[in-house]
Amino acid sequence: MLTALSIRDVVLIERLDLSFGSGLTVLTGETGAGKSILLDSLGLAIGARADAGLVRAATEQASVTACFSPPEDHAVEAVLDEHGLPVEDEIVLRRIVTRDGRSRAFVNDHPVGVTLLRRIGTLLVEVQGQHEQMSLADPARHAGLLDAFGTPEPLRQGVADAWRTWRDAQAKLAQAREAIAAAERDEEWLRHAVEELGTLAPRVDEEETLARERQRLQQNERRAEAIAAALSELTPRDRRNAGPAASLRAATRSLQRLAPQNQPEAPNPADPALAALERAEEALAEAETLLTRLAADADVDPRLLEQSEERLFALRAAARKHGVAVAELPELLDTLAARLAALETGAAEIAALEQAAQEARVGYVAAAERLSAARTAAAGRLEKAVAKELPPLRLDKARFVAEVTSLPEGSWGPSGMDQVRFLIATNPGQEPGPLARVASGGELSRLMLAMKVVLSAGSAVPTLVFDEVDSGIGGATAAAVGERLARVAEGVQVLVVTHSPQVAARGAAHLRVAKQAARNRTATLVDRLSAGERREEIARMLAGETISDAARAAADDLLRVQRPPQGLLV
Repeated sequence: MLTALSIRDVVLIERLDLSFGSGLTVLTGETGAGKSILLDSLGLAIGARADAGLVRAATEQASVTACFSPPEDHAVEAVLDEHGLPVEDEIVLRRIVTRDGRSRAFVNDHPVGVTLLRRIGTLLVEVQGQHEQMSLADPARHAGLLDAFGTPEPLRQGVADAWRTWRDAQAKLAQAREAIAAAERDEEWLRHAVEELGTLAPRVDEEETLARERQRLQQNERRAEAIAAALSELTPRDRRNAGPAASLRAATRSLQRLAPQNQPEAPNPADPALAALERAEEALAEAETLLTRLAADADVDPRLLEQSEERLFALRAAARKHGVAVAELPELLDTLAARLAALETGAAEIAALEQAAQEARVGYVAAAERLSAARTAAAGRLEKAVAKELPPLRLDKARFVAEVTSLPEGSWGPSGMDQVRFLIATNPGQEPGPLARVASGGELSRLMLAMKVVLSAGSAVPTLVFDEVDSGIGGATAAAVGERLARVAEGVQVLVVTHSPQVAARGAAHLRVAKQAARNRTATLVDRLSAGERREEIARMLAGETISDAARAAADDLLRVQRPPQGLLV
């Protein structure tokens, strides 16, 4: 419900803070006092069109803040969550309008678009008035209202579930048909692609494995080339290049000639060099042996590297051809093979899916027909309930009709296959027609009130605002209007702007709107009335400017039916 309304610099209101409680709150005041400004301000907060004319003179901007405390698990929570807005116990809607007509909107202090603000506002407040677009006059909402009045929830949920099942079955059938049609169009290409990829037989993670193997083989080849080059330096095949071993032997023979010829026991001065040459020969021989062994262990097969590269390049070429990664080739082969196989098994698959879709349709129709029967029964009960409310509201000649008709199959949906319309005939012999077209403004307002009395228990909107629903009536009819407003207020919060003392006396709380002129400025003020002040206000509404004792006594009689005020602070 609406818990608070703060208005700053709107037309004649400089600063106003109102707090609201549950039940029926009445707003009274003389014509032109500014009651419409309050409604315009509330409308601005819930997404109505911004108008620079709302900005108070000599100020740059106007602002309105409305605070709501919605019921638990209210539909507004899903909307907030859908748009990433915080879901809190209190919802604060704020609107700012500048002198140039531009506006900004906020929900829980987060900037939002006006469209979203309006969507949230319509879930929280519903305004009923002679010049408002009334929700009950919108045929799109009639089925939901009828269901809330008297259609079992399990029936509605069953239809919604059956609809989803049918839609899913139809979607699968359409996908299968499209897949087969596409396969038929591409049959020749599919066969070639499947044969080509089947011959290639790509394996999962094969590219990575081949890349590692190629790198290993390349490293082995480079190692073998290095070993072979070293061996060729040690043991050259070219006789003109004797190699290091021959050079060492030649050096040894040359140094051996330095030994004294006639002194066999005399040492050779080149002995240390000869010993070094001997060790060098031994080391060279060992190196040659080790290199020969490494060459034998290298296990280099040029054909393996060539085969790995050919395989890798073939896989990458196929991937480029089909516009996928190499790792996706196995999955692509499976997909193309499945499309090709669908050409052979497609007829059976389509037949099975058609059967499933037909069975789902039968299930939906059966569930929707049960819902239609329940709606027809509920429509009869609704007509009788509304008919009981019409005579006291001076609509005794009116006839209300809740019409349930079948929709064409193309218009069926998760809520069933019915069109629900609320129709009204205000005169005997008149054919019932749409509410907004047949009834006059006053008749429509009172009809809406009668319907709200009947439908308020199922209303998802926690706050209803009635703007002069009692216009043009008085006496017993006005008393009936007040009594019905009080009944509606037992289930939802109700705010009513009224000129009727009979209606005002029914309020659980009473606000008086008045103008005050001071220092060449006029301002609109709102006061919460005490019990004595309510008596005087209702007496004024009965008698006019001059309040007589008789008017006060009549006011006392009206107030005897009043409930105690419920926590409205100004």
